[in-house]
Amino acid sequence: MLQEEVARQQANERLRRQFAAQANVIGPWIQTKMEEIGHVSGDITGSLEDQMNNLKQYEQNIINYKSNIDKLEGDHQLSQEALIFDNKHTNYTMEHIRVGWEQLLTTIARTINEVENQILTRDAKGISQEQLNEFRAAFNHFDRKRNGMMDPDDFRACLISMGYDLGEVEFARIMTLVDPSNTGVVTFQAFIDFMTRETAETDTAEQVMASFKILASDKTYITVEELRRELPAEQAEYCISRMTKFIGGEVPAGALDYISFSSALYGESDL
Repeated sequence: MLQEEVARQQANERLRRQFAAQANVIGPWIQTKMEEIGHVSGDITGSLEDQMNNLKQYEQNIINYKSNIDKLEGDHQLSQEALIFDNKHTNYTMEHIRVGWEQLLTTIARTINEVENQILTRDAKGISQEQLNEFRAAFNHFDRKRNGMMDPDDFRACLISMGYDLGEVEFARIMTLVDPSNTGVVTFQAFIDFMTRETAETDTAEQVMASFKILASDKTYITVEELRRELPAEQAEYCISRMTKFIGGEVPAGALDYISFSSALYGESDL
């Protein structure tokens, strides 16, 4: 009987060491992959396509690693059958490994989905890779918990740093756009959607000049008559009252300088 007990304990010890040897490798591997995926998704040095390629490689590596999880499950089953419920050789339990593995699968799938959405957003709204990189840099700076989300205070600080003048009412309005479900966080995708919408709605000086040039039939000046004919009355009077007299060449009396007006409207000048 004593020999049988000794043999049983020795067999149990082998099972413990066998499980621990694998778990002590798998646990850190999962944690390392989680951190690496975070670094890839936060990288703004390359294109979104580069990010996607890297993430797809990580996804394949994770899929290939599944056999190690299955083997550990087999050893865990043997330990359970031998009524082994303690293991001094590792801090990892099978439950720890399962939870970490599921989080890793969820993280890689979510991250790939986010990058796919960013590519779609970029292409659909015609924003440049440089603009996206600027948005990502701003988001990363204020994502203080490094979890891919900003809380409202960090989001407010981010907007202020980008030049927004925010009162309580305006910020509350913006929060309903970026967090319609009232989750208390702003994801990067919601941030991107908001910033691209803001960018799309903001005319540049060049765009305004191009519009006036069309109204002026390609002339470098525009007349009061043209403004009143082409624009709604209120807009026309606003422009007329703020445009300076056009200087240069033979032009009709009262010709106005729409180029300096456009530059001032979207530049540093105070109209």
